[in-house]
Amino acid sequence: MAGHGTSAGAAPDLEPAAIADWLARHPDFLARRPELLHVLTPVDARRGEDVLDFQRFVAGRLQDDLARLRRGHEEFVCASRAGASAQGRVHATVLALLAARSLGHCVEVATVDLALHLEVDAVVLGFEAGAQARFATAASGIRAWPRGRIEGWLPPGRESLLAGPVVGDPALFGAAAPLVRSQALLRLPAGPLLPAGLLALGARDPARFQPGAGSDALIFLAQALALVLAGWLAR
Repeated sequence: MAGHGTSAGAAPDLEPAAIADWLARHPDFLARRPELLHVLTPVDARRGEDVLDFQRFVAGRLQDDLARLRRGHEEFVCASRAGASAQGRVHATVLALLAARSLGHCVEVATVDLALHLEVDAVVLGFEAGAQARFATAASGIRAWPRGRIEGWLPPGRESLLAGPVVGDPALFGAAAPLVRSQALLRLPAGPLLPAGLLALGARDPARFQPGAGSDALIFLAQALALVLAGWLAR
């Protein structure tokens, strides 16, 4: 206040009682501004049991912050390793598709070997409208669905849909449906040689495919599969 003497650098319009009252009404002030903990003078713990050990409070807060940073770092490292592992499995699958010796072998890789490469429990590859005739002898591993069926599982405009936990749909996964507790549905781009297609992956782990998880590598796999199949059909 104007008539009171103040030391250099002190705010003349703030009284200690007013500051204490304001802090009492805003108990989360320091929690929202933790950087101030580094500039405040801590209370000496030896001044008595009735005095708040502010130094211990500061140390505890910094330890909590450090623990949170460590947990965040560990979670980031685990997520990065899992992502790199998943990407590596997808790349191995694409290489196996490119190395296929025939259309039938390619379908076998996509419907049988793919489950081993990606470590999933169910794989379904299917197309709409005349898929069986187009794939001829290789069609034994391919599902054929009526036109419009895929949009019932994968909404129009979506390239992928990850979901879990779920109950496996027998119309999609057939006899493997009881195993499926999470799933990834991937659209195969239609083209002159390929009708609308779907690659469905199912896992018994409800947390394997989660909404919001990254699906770029799986979308790449579906696109690569469509290109390889179209290449064999063009022959």
